[in-house]
Amino acid sequence: MQRLQQPNRYHLLLLLASIVLGLGLRLINLTDKCLWTDELATLVFSLGHSFLSIPLDQIITSETLLQPLVPDPQLNLGGVVEHLLGESNHPPLYFWLTHLWLQMFPTPDGLVSLWGARSLSALFGTAAIPAIFCLGYLAFRSLWIAQLAALLMATSPLAIYLAQEARHYTLPILWVIASLACLIIATRALAERRPLPLWVMLVWIVVNGLGTASHYFFSLTLCAEGIVLLGLAGRQIQQQALSTDKTLKANRSFWQKHPLRSTWLRIGVVGAGTLASLVVWLPFLQGVQDSEITQWIHRGNRVGLEWLDPVLQILAGASTMLYMLPIQASNAPLSVVSFVALVLLAIWTGFKINQGLRISSANGYAVWILGGFVVGAIATFLIITYGFEREVTSAPRYHFVFFPAVILLIAAALVQQWSPSRAVLKQTAIIIVSLSLLGAITVVSNLGYQKTHRPDIVAQAIREGPSQQSLIVIAHSTHGQTGRMMALAWDFKHRPLQPAPLFLMAHIIDKPESVLIPLQHSLEQISTPITLWLLEFKGVPEDALQATLAAHHCQPQPQVKSATDGYRYRMHRCRGDQ
Repeated sequence: MQRLQQPNRYHLLLLLASIVLGLGLRLINLTDKCLWTDELATLVFSLGHSFLSIPLDQIITSETLLQPLVPDPQLNLGGVVEHLLGESNHPPLYFWLTHLWLQMFPTPDGLVSLWGARSLSALFGTAAIPAIFCLGYLAFRSLWIAQLAALLMATSPLAIYLAQEARHYTLPILWVIASLACLIIATRALAERRPLPLWVMLVWIVVNGLGTASHYFFSLTLCAEGIVLLGLAGRQIQQQALSTDKTLKANRSFWQKHPLRSTWLRIGVVGAGTLASLVVWLPFLQGVQDSEITQWIHRGNRVGLEWLDPVLQILAGASTMLYMLPIQASNAPLSVVSFVALVLLAIWTGFKINQGLRISSANGYAVWILGGFVVGAIATFLIITYGFEREVTSAPRYHFVFFPAVILLIAAALVQQWSPSRAVLKQTAIIIVSLSLLGAITVVSNLGYQKTHRPDIVAQAIREGPSQQSLIVIAHSTHGQTGRMMALAWDFKHRPLQPAPLFLMAHIIDKPESVLIPLQHSLEQISTPITLWLLEFKGVPEDALQATLAAHHCQPQPQVKSATDGYRYRMHRCRGDQ
């Protein structure tokens, strides 16, 4: 075997160190955070089960509620796609892979392995480290930019947050990186006036198809790439228009024979192939916009400063690509100080990165391409938010669309802060990388980027309640509420409550007050004193609710009425119909 040259061995060791660091950060405390609704959707659909199998409007036990989390070896990939496309609004690729992956893990307590489910996402997140290294070297021809991008990907708080979720965000990040690599090759072929290789065309189409099959928002990546290509086409047309008539005539003759024409035609073929891969999913997207599942992102009737919310949300989400401090710590002063520090850090870092990018852009073709891509992606987000009243900016997880490009641009900017000999990093880069690592530790310590819903807090409140039978009732409309109840049952399964609680999902039919009918029927079945916990009853008319509860000797406990992420709950004590 040929002996590696010293510089190559050195860079391989540095990359390996980033990979090991990134993997370690993604696996630390992997199952310590609570299981929440969206992750439960991943587990249920990946196992080939359905939320519809859980009974509504009747009292059930935790065993019944958790039945969809019991693996069934007889179920196959067909069952996965059947229930996923019938009950949810996501494409199936990640769920298929999870189905196959989970078969490798034991089933503690007869239920699916949470570590197994989250570890797949963690591995995809780790794979993004060498992937961004390759993209960095391809785009900038600089091993140092590639190394720094890999290190930032390894320690990015946003990347670690996504990697510790049993959700389909780290897989499309890989497709974004691969698609950007094809974009870089294509734009470089245009700049150098040479044909786009056929193998790149094929890979680009396949990657775009797989990206859309992993998450529909990958299409926003394609929109941003299209904006970049349209910009380049416009620039070439402008250059032709500025030519003299004689030169223009010669250029037209030259254009008909030049490889540049072939390159644009091949890019057009890629666009057509990509469009075909998108059209496949159109039948499954019908009605998604008005679905109850997606209503949480609807936002209309903005007033005053609310119009600035989407812009601020993008800036906040982008800052977590580098930094995260304990803003969700239980210590309020620490949270406030952390928030202020994050704002100041974001401003300081933005200034430093802007300095570096100005130097890079003078000779950096890739900076213009990636910068145009990021601007195009953000513009697409804002058009959807303001034009279609769908606030896709509110969830940082959706920033996977342009996250890899931002990491690369930051790395390119920071390399400009290096000493001329490039032997050591300057203080700016050291500080940013160190604080990024601190942010990673903050995330794995559950002091930042906590789960969107907090069933563990609600379960703890129920444990601290009266030591008698508990009936937990939720106003049910979609499998989102089913997931909230399953998350509570999962918590009680692993930290038992005695006596074991009972559950009721009172389904809303037409009007919120319809939940009072199954609630009344259930209370009529109970003859002994119970503790009644009502979840998500906000829309139910208060007078009708109190009348129903009073008829069954249920007294409100005002001191136990609260709200936490994803849950609004209150407690009543019922004497029972004795």
